[in-house]
Formats: sequence, C-alpha cells, structure tokens
Amino acid sequence: MIGHIGLNVADLGGATAYYDELMPLVGYESFFTSEDTSAYLPAAGRRGAYIFFYAALEPGPYSRHAAGLQHLAFTVPTRSAVRVVHNHVVERGDEVLHPPQEFPQYPPPYFATFWLGPEGFMLEAVCHHDRD
Repeated sequence: MIGHIGLNVADLGGATAYYDELMPLVGYESFFTSEDTSAYLPAAGRRGAYIFFYAALEPGPYSRHAAGLQHLAFTVPTRSAVRVVHNHVVERGDEVLHPPQEFPQYPPPYFATFWLGPEGFMLEAVCHHDRD
C-alpha cells in the first residue's frame, strides 16, 4: 500500500488554494501546511495515501506525456460524487478532458471524469460502483 505521494508544484500558494477546495469533495482533509508544503490525508480516519504538495525548487515544464506522473485518480463512493466534482471543476473553469461517463474499456463498473488541474496534472474522480 502506498503511504504517501509527493508532487512538486511551481506555485504552492495557488496549489494550496486549489486543493483546499477540491480535497473535501474527494474524501480528503487538510493534514498540515507550512512554508514549503501542503499535505492532505484521507478524511474521517479512513486508510489511504496521504498527498503532499511541495514548492518546486527548480523551474521546468510539466507534461503528463513525459516520464513521471501521468495522472492522479481519486476514488469517490458514488456516481453523484463524480458529478459533484465535475460541476466544481467546470465552475472553476478547469479544462475538462472527459465529462462524467462510463469507461467500458476499463473493468466495470468504472464511472469517472477527468480534468486538468492548475499545474497541468491530469486529475480523475472515479466511482467503482453502480450506485448513485
């Protein structure tokens, strides 16, 4: 099991503001924030990977098509939760890559939405249940 994942970001303040709004929608809560780190943990004592965002020490472009992080998926409990996340990112003006839909190419049930976050990271909210 992965204990935590760390991601470098060019604008930690912007990333913190972004993820402070998003994370409660995908089952995470703030763990701590410092001058060079923002961290989140699964909410309500659930088990799962912690996510850390660090201020990047070196400039450089990010591409999900290059070696490195391809995307980050958040599992949510219902298809309605996928839609709530989708509505949130649309209201923010984020670039939506795939609106909420079933993805038959993946083992069912797989209902998800994909979008680009502020650093260009491809993000996903996915439900592995048929429940709404």
